[in-house]
Amino acid sequence: MSVERESLVDILYRRTDWFKVRDEHGVEGWARARDMRRTKLADGSPFMFNLGDMSGFTTHNWEIGIGGGDYGGANLINAYGAYSLTDNMKVELTLSQFLGNSSNGYKAEAGLTHVMFPEWRVSPFLELGTGIVYTEPRATIILPGDRTDQTAYAGAGVRAYITRRFFVRADYRWHTIFTSRDDNEELEEWKIIVACFF
Repeated sequence: MSVERESLVDILYRRTDWFKVRDEHGVEGWARARDMRRTKLADGSPFMFNLGDMSGFTTHNWEIGIGGGDYGGANLINAYGAYSLTDNMKVELTLSQFLGNSSNGYKAEAGLTHVMFPEWRVSPFLELGTGIVYTEPRATIILPGDRTDQTAYAGAGVRAYITRRFFVRADYRWHTIFTSRDDNEELEEWKIIVACFF
């Protein structure tokens, strides 16, 4: 299929960096994303989309990532997903497992992340959220019971664009764990995450 520059097309769907399109005469075919930048939509407006470059890093809808770090002295394995409400504000869901000398466990958290300068290649962010932490103590003499507690966190970090759809982010979170006892626990969390956006 051959479509002239500045032609009007309808977008049927997208697969990675390819688009299935229909021209004014009803002919369907596939076009590369970089070639689509020279086309217009059927209403005459320019065709805008996330190409998976620095511009896409600034403005995208979804991101996912995986990484690891430290959670109160325990090794942390972490995965997250986020949806952008605006270029600056994201809703984030985090699932983690921690493995330590005295206890193992899991945590699930939801929160808001505010990216202060989304157009910067390296941009700082702030985060605030809450969740649930499940802890399995590893005592050998007296076996304490497993615990499920609510947690809240405040944090800060930085994210840096690498290439195509990939970026890296470093997070620091300060956790307060609301235990059934009167004394709440406070833990620090550090992690590095490799993520992609789309």
